[in-house]
Amino acid sequence: MSRQDNRKKFARYVSQNILGMIGFSCYVLADSYFISVAKGADGLTALNLVLPLYSLIFAVGSMIGAGSAIRFAIDRVKEGNQADRYFFNALVWCIGASIIFILAGLMFSDDIMRLLGADERIVAVGNNYTKIFMCFAPMFMCNYVANAFVRNDGAPEIAMLATLFSSLFNIVFDYILMFPMKLGMEGAALATALSPVIGITICCIHFFSKKSTIRIRVSRPSVKLLVSGCQLGVSAFVGEMSSAVITLAYNFVILGIAGNIGVAAYGVVANIAIVTTAAFNGIAQGSQPLISKCFGKGDREGCFQLKKMGYITAFVLAGIMYCILFTFSKEFVAIFNSEGSEMMAVYADMGVKLYFTGIFFAGLNIVGSGVFSATQEAVKAAVVSVARGFVFILGFVFLLSYLFGMTGVWLAYAAAEGATCVLMFVMLISDRSKMRNK
Repeated sequence: MSRQDNRKKFARYVSQNILGMIGFSCYVLADSYFISVAKGADGLTALNLVLPLYSLIFAVGSMIGAGSAIRFAIDRVKEGNQADRYFFNALVWCIGASIIFILAGLMFSDDIMRLLGADERIVAVGNNYTKIFMCFAPMFMCNYVANAFVRNDGAPEIAMLATLFSSLFNIVFDYILMFPMKLGMEGAALATALSPVIGITICCIHFFSKKSTIRIRVSRPSVKLLVSGCQLGVSAFVGEMSSAVITLAYNFVILGIAGNIGVAAYGVVANIAIVTTAAFNGIAQGSQPLISKCFGKGDREGCFQLKKMGYITAFVLAGIMYCILFTFSKEFVAIFNSEGSEMMAVYADMGVKLYFTGIFFAGLNIVGSGVFSATQEAVKAAVVSVARGFVFILGFVFLLSYLFGMTGVWLAYAAAEGATCVLMFVMLISDRSKMRNK
C-alpha cells in the first residue's frame, strides 16, 4: 500500500470513527442534561456514581469484542483457519458474562449504589435507573462485538452509522420517555438500554451483504479463542475500566472534600471527558484495522506511517478541544447546572480548566496503547493502559488532593497521563534502538 493510499484510508477510517465514537458518547451527555433538568444535582450525582458500572459493562464487551475482532482481521490477512470462529465465540462469551450483570442488577442494585458512595437520598433517586440498565448488559456488550467486527471487516461507514443512530435514538427517547411520558430516571434508563438494539440492527446490514467476510460459524465456545482475543483486548478493557477507576477515586475523594455538590461538579467534568476520550478512541480504533493489516503483511514502513499520523492527529485534536473547553468553560458548566448552584459552578469551572490540561498526554497514550494492540504487543499495551488507568491516577489523585485539596484533584489527571506518556515513549525509543541494532 502506497503512502498516499495510507493517508486516504487513514483519513477515511479515523474521521468516521471519531464521529461515531463522539456520537456514541453523546448519549451520556443527553442522559446528564435531561436528568439534571428533571432531578437537579441529586440526579446528576446519582448518574455519576453509577457511571463506573457502565464502564465495567463496556470494558468486558470491548475486551472480548475488540480483541477478537483484531485476531479476526490478522488471521484473515494471513489466511488462517480460525477467522470464522471468532465472531460467534465472542458473542457467546459476552452473553454468558452479561448474566452476572443481570443478576446483580435485579438483586443488589441498591447495595451496589451504596457501595459506590450513594446515601439513602441518592439511592432513592437512582436505584431503578441502575436496575434497568444492568438488565440490558447483553445488548451493550453484543453491540460492542458487532461494531468492532464490522469496522475490522472494512466497513467503517456502517460502524459509524450504527453508533450515530443508536445515540440519536437514545437522545430522542430520553426526552420522550422522561418528559411527555413522565417516566423520569426510569425513562432515561430505558432509552439508554434500548439504544444498542439499533446499533446491532444497523450492523446486520453489513453482516448480510456480499462485501462481508464475517461468517457466523456456530461451534462450541472456545476458551482458547476467548483468551487469544482477550490478550489483544486488554488495552481496550483497561481503557474502559480506567474510566470506572478514575470516576470511583474522584467520587470518594471529592465526597470527603466537597460532598454531593462536589460530585455533581465532577459529573460535569466527567461527562465532558467521555467525549474527549471518545475522540481519541476514534483515532485509535480507526487506525487499528489499517495498522493490523500492514503488520499482518509485514509492511513496516506502512505501520510506521500510520502510527505517526495517529500521534499527530491526537495531539492536534487535543489542542483544538482544549482551546474550546477553556474559552467556553462557563457555558458548558451552565448546561448541566439547571438549579443555578453557585458553588457547583465554581468547582466545575475550575475543574474544566485544570483537568483537561491532561488531554494532550491522554490522546497520545490512548493511540499508543491501540498501536501496541494492533501490532500484537499485548504486554506493552497492557502496561500503558494499567499505568494510566490504575497506578498513576490512583497515586496522584490521593497525593495531590491531600496536598492541594480540590485543585490537586483536578490536576491529578494531567499528572497521571503525563507520567504514562513518559513511560510509553521510553518503550517506543527502546524499540527503535533494538530495530537499529538489528
